[in-house]
Amino acid sequence: MLRQAGADDLETVRRLTAAAYGPYVEAFGGEPLPMREDYRPRIANREVWLLDMKDEPVGLAVLERHADHAMLFSIAVSPDHHSRGIGRTILGWVEDKTREWELPELRLYTNARMERNIAIYAASGFQETGRRPNPYRPGWVIVDMAKQIA
Repeated sequence: MLRQAGADDLETVRRLTAAAYGPYVEAFGGEPLPMREDYRPRIANREVWLLDMKDEPVGLAVLERHADHAMLFSIAVSPDHHSRGIGRTILGWVEDKTREWELPELRLYTNARMERNIAIYAASGFQETGRRPNPYRPGWVIVDMAKQIA
C-alpha cells in the first residue's frame, strides 16, 4: 500500500511534512521536530514510506526499525486529504509493517499539545508510557506511547 521513498522523493517528503505540521508552528511558537528533520539519511536508510492516491503522494510514514521495537517518527497527511481516514490507514500499515518485521512493540513520541493525535493513538491501542521535557525546546513536553503488536 505504501511505497518506499527514493532520493527523488525528497522534496515531496519535505512538502508533505511542512503542510501537515505547519498549522502547529504558531500554536507551539516554533516548528515541530518533523519540520526540522533532514530526510536525506532517513530516505537512504529506507525509513520513509509514501502513500499515493491516483499517482499523487498524499501521506507518509517515517518508521525506524530497531532490534526490539519499531519507532514511528512521523505520520504526515496532506491537509487537502484530511478527514478521509488516511492517517488511520497509514497507522494501520505501520502496525502491519511492525508485525512483518516480527517486532513485539511499536513506539512513538509526540508533543503534549497535540492532544487530538494523542487521543487518536490511544483509541488505536497505544498506551502512554511517560512524559518528559523536550531537551531541545524548553517548555515543550514529549509524550511517549507504545503499543504491543501481536
